Formats: sequence, structure tokens, C-alpha cells
Amino acid sequence: MQDFLRWRIGDVTVTRVVELTSATIGNHILPQAPSDLVDNLPWLTPFTNAERKLVLSFHSLIIQCPDQTIVVDTCIGNDKPRGYPRWNMMQSDFLRDFSDAGFAVDGIETVLCTHMHVDHVGWNTRLVEDRWQPTFANARYLFAEDEWNHWRDRGRAGRYADIIDDSVQPILDAGLADLVDTDHRINLEVHLLPTPGHTPGHVSVHIESRGEEAVITGDLMHHPCQLAHPEWSCTACVDPVESAATRKAFVERYADRPVLIIGTHFSGPTAGRIVRDGDAYRLDY
Repeated sequence: MQDFLRWRIGDVTVTRVVELTSATIGNHILPQAPSDLVDNLPWLTPFTNAERKLVLSFHSLIIQCPDQTIVVDTCIGNDKPRGYPRWNMMQSDFLRDFSDAGFAVDGIETVLCTHMHVDHVGWNTRLVEDRWQPTFANARYLFAEDEWNHWRDRGRAGRYADIIDDSVQPILDAGLADLVDTDHRINLEVHLLPTPGHTPGHVSVHIESRGEEAVITGDLMHHPCQLAHPEWSCTACVDPVESAATRKAFVERYADRPVLIIGTHFSGPTAGRIVRDGDAYRLDY
């Protein structure tokens, strides 16, 4: 059984359920990171491997509010044709782990995708009798309308076609999708933060309860090294310049505040607080 990290924010609990971790992707999508990065920033050690490569985690974050349970991002998914060898027709134990963490797919009220990239929509659906069916059949799926408008046409061509066809369109066809504003409030404790750049309608997730706060990043940043170097945009960013500007503003906004930052791709401890580190920033975990 995996280590299910959990955090409390007032009356809200956030649980991490990991689908996989990888040390082969981080340095590929963040080629700016030098091989001696950890030597200069030793606080990054828990987020790297023994060869000092950047490690990424692919996980869902389940928010338990007093009156609602929300799944944020649904990882990669099984049985899906993908252009990445390890992800192609993958067979992971995600649903078993989801259950072991104490959750039932039929008991989820809300699914939120921070954006529509391949590793954030995969378990929206699962293959049932050769058809893609909603995994969380009793949930409303929230997509930012700006995000859907961007991929609706672009997603029908090239490498995104399969992603939209097997993991997004079936949710719309089932009548389970709600297209929302990028600052949409889900409930008393949870609302969206517009953080565009990685994709046009990308959102992060703000949680507040009993005076405590947390933010789930989405792909605003992929690795904590981007706290020290917010100018580093990943190769998957639709608008790298806007992504860097959004990330810089985010880091400056939350630095030295008692706000828990939960990284959607952060491995190791996954969460911490942004603090100033000389002329830059780091994660205090």
C-alpha cells in the first residue's frame, strides 16, 4: 500500500493518491535545470533521485469538505493510446489505491481538471465493454470554459485528438460536464484561481477553512525548482512567457505567508510553504 499523504486545512482534508512517479520526464520538460542543480539548492534533495534527476509525481488530490468531496485532476488512466511509452495502454492500480485511501468512485460529487493535458484527465473515464464511460458516474465534472474553448477545436487534430476523444468528450456526451469561469467558487471552502500560461484556461485551487489556507498548484509549476527559478517554463507550456509571469506573481503573492502550497507534480513531501531564500524562494516542508 502506498503512503497516502494527508493535510488538514481547518475543516478540510486533502489526500494524495499517486498513480506513478518518474525521473525520466522532469529534466525533459525543464531542460533549463543543470545537472548540478541540487548541489546549489540542497533543499531540493527530496524532489530528486540518487542521480540528481528531477522526480515528478502524477497524483490526484482529493479534497474532503464538510459537505462535498472533490477530486482534483485524474492522472493518466488505463487502456489509453498515448504517445509516451510508459503511459501507452497503461495498466496502473490507481482505482485500487483510490479505494485503499478510503474513497469510492460512486461517492465523489465533484471532479475538477485544472486543465486538459493528458496526465490530468485520464481517469475521467474508464473502458467498459469497449466504450469510454465516466469513472465517477455520480459526479459533476468541472472544466474551465476558457480551457475547453481552446482545446475543443485544436484537440481534434494531432496528438491531442485521442485525449479529448477518450477522456473529455465522453463526459460532455454523458451530460456530466459544467463549463465554469476560471475564478469559479465550488463551495464555501474552495474556489478556483486563474493561473493561465501553461494552458489558456489553466486554474489552481484555493482552499480556506477556519482561517487556514492552501493552494493546489496544478501545472502552474511542475517542480519546486521553479520556485527558485520562476522564469523556467516547461516545454509543454502553451505560452511560456505568460506562464513565467503568472508563476512569478504567484510566488511573490504567497511567499512568507502561512499558506500551504500543494504541488500537483511535487514528489517527496509534496507540500510546504514558500519562503524567501536570499534573492530567490524555496519550499519550506
